[in-house]
Amino acid sequence: MSFAKTTVETKMPSSVLNISKDNTFPNDAQDLPRLQPSKFAQELLKTANIKIENPDLIRMFNETTISNAPLAVGYRAKIYLGQWALHYESIDTSINWEYKQVNRNVYDNRGGDRLYPLRYKQETQKTVEGDLTADMKDATDVKKMMLLKALEKVQLPLSFKTTIGYGTGHERVYNISPSQLGYLYAYTPAVNEKGKVTFGEVYLVLKGNQKRLVVKNITSQGIGAAIPIHDHLYFKFISSSHSQ
Repeated sequence: MSFAKTTVETKMPSSVLNISKDNTFPNDAQDLPRLQPSKFAQELLKTANIKIENPDLIRMFNETTISNAPLAVGYRAKIYLGQWALHYESIDTSINWEYKQVNRNVYDNRGGDRLYPLRYKQETQKTVEGDLTADMKDATDVKKMMLLKALEKVQLPLSFKTTIGYGTGHERVYNISPSQLGYLYAYTPAVNEKGKVTFGEVYLVLKGNQKRLVVKNITSQGIGAAIPIHDHLYFKFISSSHSQ
């Protein structure tokens, strides 16, 4: 049973700009393909007593073959495949548009007699990393499942790591009035994903030519993550007569 909506309506504020064409650092695309289980893997997954969505575990099943043997009557085996993060269930998804400040442009127009057009210019290269809200076993697998779920829900380019290159700029103008200082702050936004991950010990049970999965010692743990939005920046412009 899922507690979360399939998709989240994302209304992009006007202060958010897509800098994918302007970014001087080429970020890798993070569109994780949803791994399709093979016919054998599908049949095996149907026998499990709990939902399994871990892409690495599904990949292992895709690479597994077990041939039927005409003389397998009476053959029994129970193979321990290890403890795995089985699936992630999303409960809440939201966006923090001001996740991490990555730049500040300043211009002092207090001695000027006309408007000054301030534009965004990245002064140093910045890398922003997201993470889980708590240390957890199988963190890499959990991140993959949370990222897949978040990508599905918000339909935005997401990654646990994104970089804004030095010299990245944009043509949008922020006018600074005479006798004012202008401050333009840039932030990398991030998706806040919250839910629970289920773990269990996975066994492959063989009985004759029958094959099934058995999951034992099932546990669940609440978890959250901040996942940066690729190549998007949230801007905040402040005009003041005093230094900040």
